[in-house]
Order: sequence, then C-alpha cells, then structure tokens
Amino acid sequence: MNHSNPRQVQLLDTVRTRGSATVEQLAEELGVTLQTVRRDVQRLADAGLLARFHGGVRVPVSTIENIAHPQRQMLHAEAKARIARAVAAQVPHDCSLILNVGTTAEAIARALLQHRGLRVITNNLHVAHILAGNEACEVIVAGGTVRARDRAVVGEATMDFIRQFKVDIALVGCSGIEQDGTVRDYDLREVKVAQAIIGQGREVWLAADASKFNRPAMVQVAPLAAIDRLFTDAEPPAPFPALLAQAQVRCEIA
Repeated sequence: MNHSNPRQVQLLDTVRTRGSATVEQLAEELGVTLQTVRRDVQRLADAGLLARFHGGVRVPVSTIENIAHPQRQMLHAEAKARIARAVAAQVPHDCSLILNVGTTAEAIARALLQHRGLRVITNNLHVAHILAGNEACEVIVAGGTVRARDRAVVGEATMDFIRQFKVDIALVGCSGIEQDGTVRDYDLREVKVAQAIIGQGREVWLAADASKFNRPAMVQVAPLAAIDRLFTDAEPPAPFPALLAQAQVRCEIA
C-alpha cells in the first residue's frame, strides 16, 4: 500500500475520533458499501494503521510507541504536504534553521528545495538526504546514534552538537498536543534532542497536522508557551484555540 486514498484517511479519522467502530457504522458514516469498507479496512490493517477485533476496528493507539515510519509517511500525507508548503512560504531565503525528526519535517525539507542560501542543521538523515539535492543549501548533520527505524540521530552527542548553534528558526514536530497545553512525544531520547533544538532557536515553529490534537503520548517535550508559531492543516478543536491564545502562539492553518 503506497498511499492512503482520501476515503481511507477519512475512515482512519472516523475510527480515531470514535476510538473504535463497526464495519456497519463506517459504511453508514462514509456512505459506501460494506464490501468497500471491508476492503479498505483490510488494506489499512495490513499496513498496520488499524487493529481489527471481532465485529469492528480500532486505531492501534499507544502512549508508549509511535506508529512506524513507513506507515506515518502514508498517514495524512496530503495534510503534511500542505503544512510543508505553508512553512516553506514563511521561511525566508538566506536563513538558518534546525529541522528535527519525523515525516512532517521530511515533507518540509522537500518544500524547501527551491530556497536559496539556507543553512540547515538536522538530526534526521532523511531530511539531510532530501536537502542535499538543493545545491544552494548547506546541510549540517548532527552526530550521534542512528535509530534504524526512522533514520533519526539521537543521544547525548546529538544534543551537545546542536547546542553549538543559534539559528533563526527551530522547527520541530511532535506526536501529540494534549489538553493540559503540553506538546508531547514517545521517545525520551528524541524528546531530549527536541528540547535542545527548541533552546537554540530565535523563533520556535511547531508543525503538527490536526490528528495530533488530543493524541496521548508519554513524554512532555515543551509547554505551548515555548512555541512561537504552530502550523497545522485544520482549525484546532476546543479547548486548543483558547490555549494557543493564552500561550501567545500564532496559529497558521494550511
């Protein structure tokens, strides 16, 4: 399965919103036949994006572990591409930035391929590989331990490396934004690096598609007050508009 079509993304969103759903409920909600739903469910289950149980499906949500990298690349790909274009439109030529791990960061790297005079520090080997294709961009890769599943570079050495630089824009992603006003993620080592990145930006930008609102994750990255701008793809649900206003975060909806 190379990509989720819009109906499958809608099906996933429906299941995520409800927590679980029967095939009948999904057919009614999406206005399609049971056969179509069963086929979509089978493909999404094969891709590891849905967990099946007797009579229905649920999203395999865990507060401990994120969905695997190839599955995250497929999930909300169009939303991430829109967010990436919105971010790239705001990144000036001739500036310095840090891009961290995650599939949204990779989409942003692709959107920056036409920029001139960028200096990009990253702990994401996918981002480095993408931006190496832009000869007008200097790419600096952080040292450390490479995590096989998503080519992220993490660890103490990574943090020490990042702390050498002060950049115009520190650009981070996350796995969840919770109702207590915290930005959260799954992996403590990844979070430590993200915190180091946030500390080195004159401005801190968070890129998070709308599925991240109310999504639980175990480790706190930062309070919303540490973020200057949030780029997302849909109006955040309550209570987030009030939380964002209170934290003085400028929200850009792609």
